[in-house]
Parts: sequence; C-alpha cells; structure tokens
Amino acid sequence: MEENGNNQELYSKAIKAGKRTYFFDVKSTRAEQYYLTLTESKKRFTEDGKFTYEKHKIFLYREDFEKFMEALKDSIQFIEDNSGPLEPRKEWNPDATIENSGEYSSNISFEDLDK
Repeated sequence: MEENGNNQELYSKAIKAGKRTYFFDVKSTRAEQYYLTLTESKKRFTEDGKFTYEKHKIFLYREDFEKFMEALKDSIQFIEDNSGPLEPRKEWNPDATIENSGEYSSNISFEDLDK
C-alpha cells in the first residue's frame, strides 16, 4: 500500500451504507506499531450545488482493541435486546422519483410545485 507521511497504510476496507461510507484502515507507525483508523464519510451538498465529503475519524490503538470490542459488543447487544425488528435499509437513489420509490425526489422542478 502507500506511505502517508510518517505512517504506512497496510490494509483498507470500505463499507457503503446508504449515504455514508465507512473506511477501516490499518496503518503502522515508524516504529512498526499497528493501529486502526475508522472513518465515516458523508457526501454533503453546498448551497451552490457542489458537494464535499464530511469526514469523521477515530484512531484506535492496539492496546485499546479489547476494551473497544467489549464496549461495541455490549452496545450492540443492548440495541438488539431493546429495539424492535430491524427494517431492511433502503439504498439511497438520487434519481428516485416519488411515484416509484415512495420517497422524496431530486427530480422535481419548481414548475411541478404549482400542480
């Protein structure tokens, strides 16, 4: 993989989830110590119609993996035990219309608002 400043990227996995993408990147320091970065990336549109990506990162170091995994497991179990059935996720489709998706559409023009 590629060198990024002082850190070398060793492994990367991306997960698309609706309007978000999650990146799991394993990197190493100069001292060859591995760590994980978790990045959530969301596409955001500006007022002028252009888009940017909003990113949030978490750096997770090896000595914290066990505590992190235990807290994640407990949190997931709490959700599973205390919430209703999981509804299938509808994938976001920017070209969807109201008629065929039951959701809001990005294809409505201002002329349609008078109808």
